[in-house]
Amino acid sequence: MELMVLLNALVTRLLFVLHSLIGVWRVTAVKKEPKYWLLALLNLLLCLETGLTLKFKQGRGYKWFSPAIFLYLICTVPSLWLLEIHHGTQYCGNEPGAVQVNVSHQDFNQSKDSSHGSEGTDHHIIQTAKVFVNQLSTICETVWTLALHQTFLLLLVVGRWLLPIGVEITRDQLSQLLLMFVGTAADILEFASETLDIEDVRKNYALINAILAVWTWSMLQFPLDLAVQHIGCKPTTSTRRIPSLLLCRYSAELWNIGVSLFIQDGPFFIVRSILMGHFRIFNQMLVFFTVKNILVVTLQLYRLAVITLDFRATILQKSRKGEVSCCPCEPYEASTHATTDQDNEMKEFVVFPPKEESQIPSENQ
Repeated sequence: MELMVLLNALVTRLLFVLHSLIGVWRVTAVKKEPKYWLLALLNLLLCLETGLTLKFKQGRGYKWFSPAIFLYLICTVPSLWLLEIHHGTQYCGNEPGAVQVNVSHQDFNQSKDSSHGSEGTDHHIIQTAKVFVNQLSTICETVWTLALHQTFLLLLVVGRWLLPIGVEITRDQLSQLLLMFVGTAADILEFASETLDIEDVRKNYALINAILAVWTWSMLQFPLDLAVQHIGCKPTTSTRRIPSLLLCRYSAELWNIGVSLFIQDGPFFIVRSILMGHFRIFNQMLVFFTVKNILVVTLQLYRLAVITLDFRATILQKSRKGEVSCCPCEPYEASTHATTDQDNEMKEFVVFPPKEESQIPSENQ
């Protein structure tokens, strides 16, 4: 096993565990009940996955699916649910830099009372750490929850980048996937923060649960890599049906369209439409992002129509030419094998010319 692969696999999962533990700590601090520390046991699943991946995959990832990302979602999403449902009423009146000023003042007082020996220095560091943690606890809950949301989405993107890739995915595909994840994370963060910050929404627990359910549903696209990989098929009789051929050729494009319609923009549009139509909640940003969701859904449907018409034209063109091979899906496999066979025949023809042609010049001489 390569050293860098091992380090990336362990460091990334360690970051996942630390962030999950911070979320559990905030839930315990907000609820003031130690029983919520039991949520930290979910990280045992991530530890088990780490051991299995190192043993059977030598630290590398799987095809089409990332178990580490999925288990990180399982470890972190419950904490964010509890924080959003609680949503304390503490007033956010902390001024910027207040924590730093208080810590520095406490450090100054502790430095006066501490001795000059090593024991005094250690005691001084411990006291400073305690003061810093206490000051962090005084930050209002809404700031903590928003910060956990932001770091959660950022760590999903960075973690997917740091995780060792498998043999089936290339660096080019990984770069495309990360760029898509950045835009997806920004949309999801905007949806959660913009809708849950509305006062009328906070008064309705059913709406909060519905919004969090849609938010959780949208997060399920992060463990999957189908957006940049083709499923691949073989030109057998079972794959000669039109739907199978269409899925075979445009698997990545169809997955992107399906994610937008059924996992992200479609559900986001439904939630925002219910807020405006049924609950009569209107504001400038809500209307803007609703129009944005409508535009994205319309463009995705237009893209689906273009793909279908292009595929239909290809099938009709091949049927008119009387071609038996009706699998235009895997050009990298089927056509590559065909071209290599033709190249081999051409090489044989050039290297070994027919005997009749080689004897003609000798007869003329």
